[in-house]
Amino acid sequence: MKLAHVMAGSRSGGAELFFERLVSALAREGDSVLPVIRRNADRAARLAAAGVPSTELAFGGLMDLFTRPRLRSNLLRHAPRAVVAWMSRAARHTPQGDWVLLGRLGGYYDLRYYRHCDHLVANTRGLVAWIKAQGWPAQRVHYLPNFVHDAGGAPPAELGVPPGAKKVLALGRLHPNKGFDILVRAMAHLPAVHAVIAGEGPERTRLERLAAEAGVAERVHLLGWRTDVAGLLAGADAFVCPSRQEPLGNAIIEAWSARLAVIACASEGPRELITPGVDGLLVPRDEPGALASSIASVLEDPVRAKSLGKRGRENFDRNYAEAPVLATWRGFLGAVEKL
Repeated sequence: MKLAHVMAGSRSGGAELFFERLVSALAREGDSVLPVIRRNADRAARLAAAGVPSTELAFGGLMDLFTRPRLRSNLLRHAPRAVVAWMSRAARHTPQGDWVLLGRLGGYYDLRYYRHCDHLVANTRGLVAWIKAQGWPAQRVHYLPNFVHDAGGAPPAELGVPPGAKKVLALGRLHPNKGFDILVRAMAHLPAVHAVIAGEGPERTRLERLAAEAGVAERVHLLGWRTDVAGLLAGADAFVCPSRQEPLGNAIIEAWSARLAVIACASEGPRELITPGVDGLLVPRDEPGALASSIASVLEDPVRAKSLGKRGRENFDRNYAEAPVLATWRGFLGAVEKL
């Protein structure tokens, strides 16, 4: 198949990482894929290394008069069967044509940007239900899951955590929606536990101040952005997703691939992913005490932790590994019709 994928997102993030994984995997399957991306030398280099050279455009604001015609020109030359526009900015710039135009959503976005799309694709069933509730015809809205790569790696040599200390891992942008302040507050109830948080964002200063005020600064490790996620997972005793808002939760799937027990606040995505007590634990949002209690129940019971991790891995193998998800995506892209 000839395909095009248009990504105008941030320098990092769950959707952006999955875009790179999916485009690379489709190319490995023999599809002719044109990635069109917002200018980003690092992303372009990763795609080129995967054998998928990209086209970089500005994808600016309302005064950007050049991206849309340049994007159309690139699409006409490539002549794809389908074009996937990832998130709102890409959807706004991507024109209709002889291709099937698909808008891919990973959150509760403003659907005005997608009115010209033939179909919408969402990565959770909850999002699909929400899109239909906004008036989109059911036959034009589809659930296609994400996949993550099988985690494997050696734990990092130095994280500032004493040897033998229990540690929980959290991943994501340091943003209020991610609820890392809840995890920091929970640490006050877990005096022997260290929290390792990999990510960067506007909440860093607030989190550092909160950790100091709570007396847990020596046990809260803010690592910044990391590329060794597999190693971080390998070195953790449990994984925590404290998000207030989380449409999916790619990091939960990554933790399952590493056979880690998962404790998550019951936001939208974790509620859909996790069967409580089977492949993870769910706790109420914004309740540090409840989060701490669930973390302790896992860390203090290795048999339970191992069982949760094992069942999470089984869920990963069935539903979120590359092979089954890629087959679903390719089957859909090969069959979907232009409207």
